[in-house]
Amino acid sequence: MIDFLRQFFSDPRFQSGYDGIWQRISEHCWYSLIAFLCAAAIGLPLALLTGHIGRGDGPIAALAAVGRAMPSLGLIVLLAVKIGVFNFNAALIPLVALAVPPILLTTHEGLRAVERSVVDAARGMGMRPLQVLFRVEIPSALPLILSGLRTAAVQVVATTTIAAVISFGGLGRYVVDGLSQYQYYQVVGGGFLVVLLSVATLILFSVITRLAVSPGLRRNR
Repeated sequence: MIDFLRQFFSDPRFQSGYDGIWQRISEHCWYSLIAFLCAAAIGLPLALLTGHIGRGDGPIAALAAVGRAMPSLGLIVLLAVKIGVFNFNAALIPLVALAVPPILLTTHEGLRAVERSVVDAARGMGMRPLQVLFRVEIPSALPLILSGLRTAAVQVVATTTIAAVISFGGLGRYVVDGLSQYQYYQVVGGGFLVVLLSVATLILFSVITRLAVSPGLRRNR
């Protein structure tokens, strides 16, 4: 493996230009960011609503289970070949479908886990429903909310490689091209970079959690 990595990083084709490592990393990060933001825009509001009103436990769990079981590669092939969608939406839809369930489930469960006595006390102080949500429930559920966002982000970063299946860029390009050209050092190099990006994403969310979550909540966890 070390020899493959040495060969990959020393190949002049990947030093700069269209196939350059930094170009592929930037494409991969851009695709991942778009999918993650779309998933957060779908999952967070819905989960905040259901968690706040205390409804939808069964449907949320069922939807999350369906989303987890959905094969991303199979869905992108279906969209591209059977339906004829060959633009970025063919890659975006499976990535969003993969990222929504952890955001939806953990945010919903986070709000449902907030102590009812705290919520009742906030209401007793005269807070309106939105004030209770944003000033009591969300801060209390923030560790779980960030946990779901972290899981979704890592899954998206790791799975964005499928964009290369329909001729888009990103680090998956090394994997697809390496397999087609029997240059397995490309496959190893691309996979190694995806692992590094996933680890960087974990570190980023660890920093965000440390900055955003109050020390008392971190100690309780």
